[in-house]
Amino acid sequence: METIDKIKQQIAENPILIFMKGSPKLPSCGFSSQASQALMACGEKFAYVDILQNPDIRAELPGYANWPTFPQLWVEGELIGGCDIIMEMYQQGELQPLIKEVAAKHSEQ
Repeated sequence: METIDKIKQQIAENPILIFMKGSPKLPSCGFSSQASQALMACGEKFAYVDILQNPDIRAELPGYANWPTFPQLWVEGELIGGCDIIMEMYQQGELQPLIKEVAAKHSEQ
């Protein structure tokens, strides 16, 4: 499978997905740590891809997403943004309802 197809499949199969360095429990960079902590604080399950374990995805995703940095949060196939945007949304109370709504919608299916 082509890397881009793999990325598209991961985004399609996971309503809440973060591409990050490391894992939510063991992040490998400060930005990934902040972003995954904000997501975990929303209290819903989410998927993640460790780009350090997937160098092909790490190389291809910035071009596909038109977003140069990691982490990247994707919700229902749409790029939400990176660490700054995730943290801003969390602090303004915008991230929590978005994540809860998407998680509820997909748990019913």
